[in-house]
Formats: sequence, C-alpha cells, structure tokens
Amino acid sequence: MTPQQKTAHLMPETERHAASIKTTWISALVNTLLSIGQVIAGWLTGSFGLIADGIHTLSDLIADFVVLLAASHSRKGADEDHHYGHARYENAASLFLGVILLCVAAFMVWSAVLKLHDWENLPDVKIAALWAAIVALICKECLFRYMLSVAHRVGSSMLIANAWHARSDALSSLVVAIGITGNLLGYPLLDPLAALLVGGMVGKMGWQFSVNAFHDLTDRALPIEEMELIDKLLMATPGVVGIHDLRARKMGDLAIVDVHIDVDGQLTVQTGHDIAVDARRRVMECHRVQNVMVHVDPV
Repeated sequence: MTPQQKTAHLMPETERHAASIKTTWISALVNTLLSIGQVIAGWLTGSFGLIADGIHTLSDLIADFVVLLAASHSRKGADEDHHYGHARYENAASLFLGVILLCVAAFMVWSAVLKLHDWENLPDVKIAALWAAIVALICKECLFRYMLSVAHRVGSSMLIANAWHARSDALSSLVVAIGITGNLLGYPLLDPLAALLVGGMVGKMGWQFSVNAFHDLTDRALPIEEMELIDKLLMATPGVVGIHDLRARKMGDLAIVDVHIDVDGQLTVQTGHDIAVDARRRVMECHRVQNVMVHVDPV
C-alpha cells in the first residue's frame, strides 16, 4: 500500500465525503464561468475551436453534477434492495462520465468535419481568441492539479476520473490555442483541425473511463500486487497454516474479499473462529475493503 493509499484508508468517511463535495463544487463554479466565457469569446472572435472547447467545458459541468449525485448516494448503507450498500454508484458515475465524453467527442468531430468540408468560407480568427484560449488553459490546468491532489488524498476513483476529465479540457485548450495561432499566421484550416484533434483526444479518454468503469461494475478483481499483499497478511496470522480460493471484487472504491483459511483440525470451533476474526481484522486495517468473508477449513 502506497503512502497515499494508507492516508486515504485512515481518513474518516465523513472527511472523504466533505473533501469530495468541496472539490466538485469548486470545479462546477470554474467550469460554469469558463464555458460561458469560451463560447461567447469564440462566437465574437470567429473561432470554431474555442467554441468547441467551450462545449467540452460544458460537459465537465455536467460531469461535476453527476459526481455530486453519485457521492451523495454512494454513502448510503445496506438496505433491503442493496445488501452490500450503494458504493457502486461511484462506478456507475465513472461509466456515465466516460459516455458523456464519448458523446461530446462525437459531436466535436462531426462539427469539425463539416467545417473542413467548407474550408474556403472559414472566417479569420481575431487575436482576442488566443488570449481567451490561454486564460482557459491556465485555469483548467490549475483546476486539474487541485482536483487530482484531493482525489489521491481521499482515494476516490470517481474523483480521479473527474480530475482527468479536467486535464482533457486543459489539453484541448492547448490544442485550440495552437490552432488559433495558426489561423492568425494565415493558416485558417488549423482552427477546425484543432477542434478535430480535440475531439479525438476527448473520445480516447472517454473510452478509457468507460471501459475501466464497466470492468469495475462486472466484478473486476483487485490488482495482482494488492492481492499478494493480502495473501501475505493472511498467512502471517497466528494459527493460519494455509490459504486458498482467495478472491476479491471491486465495490466502488472499496473491495469485497473472500478467502478460505486452513487451521489445525484439532482446534475448537471457538479457536478457529477467533483465528478467522484476527485474519479479517488484519486485512480490514491495511486495505480499503468493505468486508472480508473468511471460511475456516480444518486440516
């Protein structure tokens, strides 16, 4: 477990939730201002790339509200319909964020292709568009670094996905700035080409988020390195002489672990139970798991 993961593991759930909500509201405010500013600036300066970037920023705003909704529901405990709690709301939110990015990418690519088809009538971009793109780039990069630091501190994959969503915005603003510069230097095709490239970048990131979230929703196991650490912790438990059938599946940012431990068959039921409790405690204290189901097998 890395120092960041250990810090996140020890952090109270209420503190994690408060940090997530604060970060997301800050992101929503910044994205609202940037989206409005970019679209207006793009329209006034004749920059299609800047307008496309503003629409991308608008998708970030939608993503922020999805994160807020998921963060609220994922804290709910078990009930009659969800015996394992609602932690997978975060995985579902990450999948939805990926789909949003894919939809935004498709729109941006299609619009850019239409502009390239009519490239002879492309307008000249004004210098103000470049300044708007630079300001947007600086704001988005700062937002990304802030969100990612908080996401790692609280150990939230959903917040990490939303932070990289912000980074995709920063990269798109960089591409747009380059395209606007080319337009100002007498190469008008570079502005819609920049929008086309931004669409491809957004689509790639959306695909990665969607695939990762889909695997988490379909019971993806923990990384091999983490499974090996759990294995070592269990084997180090006094009274455990062997383990088998160690399995784990993701549940939001937590995991559910199943394992069979071998103990001396001459021990009493109470002693075997105490060994299982100790093995479970060791894993729960060192890893972000929701529960460890320990089966005791006599040998």
